[in-house]
Amino acid sequence: MKNRLGLTTALFIAWLPVFALQKPVFMLFHRALAEGTTVKDWAAVVLHGLRLDATTAGYLTTVPLLLALVSVWVAGEWLRKALRWYLAVVATVVSAVFAVDMGLYGFWGFRLDTTVFFYLHSSFKDAMAGVPVGMFAGLFLVFLLYAYGIYVFLDRLILSRITLKTCGTVGQKIGGTLLLIVLGGLMFIPIRGGITTSTANVGMVYFSQNRFLNHAAINPCFSLMTSLGKQQDFAAQFDFFEEKERAAIFETLVSSPAEAAYPERSLLNTTRPDILLILLESFSANVIEVTGGIPDVTPELNRLSKEGILFTNMYANSFRTDRGVVSVLNGYPAQPTTSVMKYPAKSQSLPSLAKSLGKYGYAADMLYGGDINFTNMQSYLYNSGYGRITADRDFSLSDRLSKWGANDDVTFTRLYQSFKEKKDTVPRFCTFLTLSSHEPFEVPYRRLEHPYLNSVAFTDSCLGSFIGKMKELPVWDNLLIVLISDHGFRYPESLQEYEAERYRIPMLWLGGAIKEPKVTDTFANQTDLAVTLLHQTGIPCGEFAFGKDIFDPACPHYAFYTYNNGFGFIDSTGISVYDNEGEKVLTETAEAAGESSLLRVQKGKALLQTLYDDLGGR
Repeated sequence: MKNRLGLTTALFIAWLPVFALQKPVFMLFHRALAEGTTVKDWAAVVLHGLRLDATTAGYLTTVPLLLALVSVWVAGEWLRKALRWYLAVVATVVSAVFAVDMGLYGFWGFRLDTTVFFYLHSSFKDAMAGVPVGMFAGLFLVFLLYAYGIYVFLDRLILSRITLKTCGTVGQKIGGTLLLIVLGGLMFIPIRGGITTSTANVGMVYFSQNRFLNHAAINPCFSLMTSLGKQQDFAAQFDFFEEKERAAIFETLVSSPAEAAYPERSLLNTTRPDILLILLESFSANVIEVTGGIPDVTPELNRLSKEGILFTNMYANSFRTDRGVVSVLNGYPAQPTTSVMKYPAKSQSLPSLAKSLGKYGYAADMLYGGDINFTNMQSYLYNSGYGRITADRDFSLSDRLSKWGANDDVTFTRLYQSFKEKKDTVPRFCTFLTLSSHEPFEVPYRRLEHPYLNSVAFTDSCLGSFIGKMKELPVWDNLLIVLISDHGFRYPESLQEYEAERYRIPMLWLGGAIKEPKVTDTFANQTDLAVTLLHQTGIPCGEFAFGKDIFDPACPHYAFYTYNNGFGFIDSTGISVYDNEGEKVLTETAEAAGESSLLRVQKGKALLQTLYDDLGGR
């Protein structure tokens, strides 16, 4: 039995150096992209890549584990023969994936995914037309050598050295079976990606602002495998209109991009403020008095609203953090059936606030008290232009008292210290995602009975204390603080998931950079923040095709949100909510039904179709 346990354990461990070897070879092959990197960078690539290497090794060890389980009861040399066949096949597949990925990366700029199957299916000849003959020959040689090396390494190191003895009594067989099952349970940990809230994803290995180093750390087998489960033809979805009609309707939803600031509508004292963007977890307008919600939950926000610019008709684009964050930071609408954050090859092509501000000297950093690997967030943030990321791993265990990580009192303190210690004159774009008002709403604070309301009140108290201390710092005079929710919350509980009130959220601009207090009731989305903010700084924003300047009277003003395979569209004529699966309007404003509702639904359909066409083309 020990031999069988040793066999599966040894196979798992042996795959790690096999995968680790890929990384320096990949970087040597693309040495032009690796120019300027150090030995320390190369070592970091291998070290950070181990997490997905272990996940892939876990998957590849599953079959040997199952075969070993069968051999406990059916003894014989068949196990060694079956494993040799298995290793031969796996060595061939792993080597082919590595060679193809290495060759295509220089053309595509992302690690191997199901895109390769699309091109091979469309035209193998066309797919190979751009690959030089010399490169093809070299990659084929790499494939042969690597496949042969993997097989010989695993066969001679493990299979040929282990004696698979026959298990004795029934009791011994039962005991052996249980031990192998326990080993399988332990093997599930690396397959899952660890024991934290996040599961294995390519973002787990991201560690640098250098995209090539992050990509080099990715295991190509995992990249391909995980994309198989996400394969969708986005451009073929939601084809409500012919192209000409779609384009005509969508044109009414956007205005021509204005690349200059608007001095006559300037809200700031400066065009180059330090910017602190605080994403408030699950904050709903329904629980904030100044946005029409219930009183006494957020006294600090209510008080601060009199000092800044309050937006009372702001709507989230979705119901999930991963989608709401993209809507805010990239000005990109949330999708009702997927999340672009889970597709690094697509999300890296999106425009972003961090990238746009970075071109004008801003340094972008991110603070989050939770698991930054959740839903590929780490890779997404690096791809979006963030140079420094602080997450739960940077806090002591004593500070991580929440299920999700460090509570907001801890992270607000860390945030304050970072501004207090700021000495340079480089403008800063800091993004902070709060955490405590996330389910299960367990916070070190007791003021309100309802768990959700109490958690919001806790974060509100932390925010008020933070703002009070920030006002005493020199940085305050040139600081713009943008408070906005990542998404709303279904409160009161009688709300349906698709109802518009579920998606209404607060947005408040504060700081010494604000000229004067103001309240605007213009209908707006999270996707409008990027364009509105960049216009105030005079920075070009033409890349943000779905965003509008909230303060531009020439723009059409509306709100659009998506729920599970449906959408809502809100403008001055009313509200319409449409169910894509049932192909029907779920709800509409009674006094603005009929023609107005039909027009709202058409606009929502055109926007959704445009979004998926754009997503499919990335």
